[in-house]
Amino acid sequence: MTTFFVTRHPGAIEWAQRKGLHVDRQITHLDPETILPGDTVIGILPVHLAAQVCERGARYLSLALDLPPDARGRELSADELEACGARLEAYEITRAIR
Repeated sequence: MTTFFVTRHPGAIEWAQRKGLHVDRQITHLDPETILPGDTVIGILPVHLAAQVCERGARYLSLALDLPPDARGRELSADELEACGARLEAYEITRAIR
């Protein structure tokens, strides 16, 4: 079982390190075909990719933030992520229509 952290943001990587998160592979792009049952994927994924993760029998943990409008569209430091209430939230996502 592998834990993937999908991010290209240095602040998010530092935040995860500060939290002591176990990450086997930090990647900037997710290929859902590489995900196996029992894996964990952490990140902020588009819904269709998060659904594919869940369909493959893996766990999806979203990096959730309470982001104020003035913080959108720019890089955030680990301290700023903390100030925005960064946390991991587990989701089980399924497609309604196939």
